[in-house]
Amino acid sequence: MHKYAREAYKAGIRFIGGCCGFEPYHIRALAQELAPERGIIPGILERLNAGEVVIGDGGFVFALEKRGYVKAGPWTPEASVQYPDAVRQLHREFLRAGSNVMQTFTFYASDDKLENRGNNLKLTGAQINEAACDLAREVANEGDALVAGGVSQTPSYLSCKSKTDVKAIFRKQLDVFIKKNVDFLIAEYFEHVEEAVWAVEVMKETGKPVAASLCIGPKGDMHGVSPGECAVRLVKAGAQIVGVNCHFDPMTCVETVKQMKVGVEKAGLKAHYMVQPLAYHTPDCNCQGFIDLPEFPFGLEPRILTRWDMHKYAREAYNAGIRFIGGCCGFEAYHIRAIAEELAPERGFLPSASEKHGSWGAGLEMHTKPWVRARARRDYWENLKPASGRPQCPSMSVPDSWGVTKGHADLMQQKEATSKEELEQLFDKSKTH
Repeated sequence: MHKYAREAYKAGIRFIGGCCGFEPYHIRALAQELAPERGIIPGILERLNAGEVVIGDGGFVFALEKRGYVKAGPWTPEASVQYPDAVRQLHREFLRAGSNVMQTFTFYASDDKLENRGNNLKLTGAQINEAACDLAREVANEGDALVAGGVSQTPSYLSCKSKTDVKAIFRKQLDVFIKKNVDFLIAEYFEHVEEAVWAVEVMKETGKPVAASLCIGPKGDMHGVSPGECAVRLVKAGAQIVGVNCHFDPMTCVETVKQMKVGVEKAGLKAHYMVQPLAYHTPDCNCQGFIDLPEFPFGLEPRILTRWDMHKYAREAYNAGIRFIGGCCGFEAYHIRAIAEELAPERGFLPSASEKHGSWGAGLEMHTKPWVRARARRDYWENLKPASGRPQCPSMSVPDSWGVTKGHADLMQQKEATSKEELEQLFDKSKTH
C-alpha cells in the first residue's frame, strides 16, 4: 500500500483510495505514506480508536549505558545534550525497526533527580528536556512516528514532599513539552499510583492526550494497591491510556495489564492499554521487580529474551486487547523489529529493518554451513530452549527483598553525595538480607 500510494501520487493522482478487500489498515498505510504531503499525521488516540497497533520504542537508559553515554546509578539523560548523535542514532534504530512512538529521552530529567546524591551535572532539566524533544521530533519526522514527552517518579515523592511540591516538579518538565509541542504525554515508571495520579492531574491541564504507565507487577504498587484499582484511579484522574512498563518480564507485564483491564471495565470506565516491559526474564522477582535481583544492573545479560520470545510476547499482548506495545530496559532495536514482524498481518506492513531479516530465520538459507541452513525454519526457533553456557550458575536468584518504600528512612533522598559512612552502613545491612 505504501508503494501504491507513492506511485499514484507520482502519477499525478490526488484522489487515492481502495475498493474490495481494503481494510482500515490499508487506508492507514496510504495516509502514512502521504503524510508529508498532506501535513497530517494521526494522533495517538486516533490510531488507538481505530483499533490500530502502536509500537513503542525500547529502553534508552540501559541501551545508552551499554554504549557508554549514560551512568548507571543516577540513570539520568544528560546524553541528550552531551552526546546528541548517540541519542539520535538510537531513535533512528527504533524507528527503522518499526516504532511508531519516539519517546523523548527525559527519563529522570526532573531537577530534583538531576541533582540527587551528588549528581552535579551543571545542566538544568529545561536544557535536557528541550534537547531531548528536538532529537525525538527530528527523527519522528523521518517516518510516521509520534513524539511522546515523558515524566517519571521523583526523589521528592520518596522523601515525602507535599503534593504541591511534587506537582510543581512535573509542571517544569511539562512546560518544555508544551513549548516543543509533543504529540502526547506519558507518565511512566511510577512505583506508587498516588504519585502517578498527581502526574496525570498535571498532564490533563495541558489538553494533550495522556498515557500513564506504572512499574508494577500482579501484586500491585509498593503500597499494595492492586493493578485493577491502580488503573481505575489513573483513568479517573484523566489518563486515556493505562498500563505498565519496566521492572518485570513481558508475560508478567501482560498479565498485570489484563488485571488493569478487568478493573477498568468492572468500574464501568473505558481506556486504551499499553505495555512496555523489560527484555529480561524475571520469574524470581518479588513486588519490587528486577531492581531487587542480585544481578541488577550489571549481570542481567543471561536473562535477555530472544527475538523469538518477543514474537510470543507481541501475540500475547495483542490477544489481551493491548494495542500500544513496546519495550523498556534491555530492549534493543531487534526486539522491537520482532514485535513489528509478529504483528505485520494486523498492521499491514513490515518495518524497514525487515529488509535485512528473513522471516523466522529464512536468511539462513544462504549460510555456507548445511547444519545452519537446516535452522531456516519457524519450528526450530519457536521450540528452541537456549542454553546459558554457564554450568555453575543457577537458573534463578533470590531477590534482596529489603521491603522499604516511600516514607522509610532508607529512601529519604538528598543533594549531597552518599558518604563513606553511609555506604558502610548499607554494606553491613546487606549482609543481613
